[in-house]
Amino acid sequence: MPELPDITVYVESLDSKLRGATLARVRVMNPFLLRTAQPAITSAEGRRVAGVERLGKRVVIALEGELFMVIHLMIAGRLLWLAAGAKPAKSALAAFEFDAGTLVFTEAGTKRRASLHLLAGREALAAADPGGIEPLAADLPAFAERLQSENHTLKRSLTNPRLFSGIGNAYSDEILHRARLSPVVLTRSLDAEAMRRLHEATRAVLDEWSDRLRGEAARSGGWPKQVTAFRPEMAVHGRYGLPCPVCASPVQRIVHADNETNYCARCQTGGKLLADRALSRLLKASWPKHIDDIDP
Repeated sequence: MPELPDITVYVESLDSKLRGATLARVRVMNPFLLRTAQPAITSAEGRRVAGVERLGKRVVIALEGELFMVIHLMIAGRLLWLAAGAKPAKSALAAFEFDAGTLVFTEAGTKRRASLHLLAGREALAAADPGGIEPLAADLPAFAERLQSENHTLKRSLTNPRLFSGIGNAYSDEILHRARLSPVVLTRSLDAEAMRRLHEATRAVLDEWSDRLRGEAARSGGWPKQVTAFRPEMAVHGRYGLPCPVCASPVQRIVHADNETNYCARCQTGGKLLADRALSRLLKASWPKHIDDIDP
């Protein structure tokens, strides 16, 4: 799922292309994409773009007259930019035709989780906000207060959109590795030093990846073409079994439903291997307890 760095670069790229442009036509090719009936989607046509914003993991295209097109990419949704007059593929979910070019909304797979909402007024837009604070804007006291407002695991809290805006599965793994903290540590158990490391790691990881993705977009003609949660430059996310870039021990994982948490046991858990529901229950007594059992 595109997260804060990816959505930020989408927003910046769209803003540079669309600010002041007129939305000539909206074509929704998949009826399951549009989740609102009022105002009608056709009411967006003929309006100029006032700006483009990020709302958590959503892209918001603000139109004159306080109409807001809210695009939620979910896991497999992506945005493509085509030159004016170019035709989108038949598999596209929607196409937004501007005088400057066409924005195409796609989604891989068949689950159709991505969505489009058209909202009227800032109050309606605010109601769609899950309420998480902006991690790059929060100072240490605000960050700590929000993190410890509930007592859950660090992984769960960082990815909770009601607590923090824009952090998901991929960057939470990277943040926790940078902070040298276990994903299953409870939030209210952190001491001041651990909290400081986590706050600094959150800002550093999100800033660094936003800058990296901006650079990639600039080299691709001003548009992010490779939006993915799995990148070889990442430290642990999506790198199960590969060497940790800090200590070279194999990256470990916890599998739960559709999500996978990746971590380095040597750097983050004092060598302890966390229970993986996909394997540890099956192996029972044979499940290794320490990284040294598999990485002597």
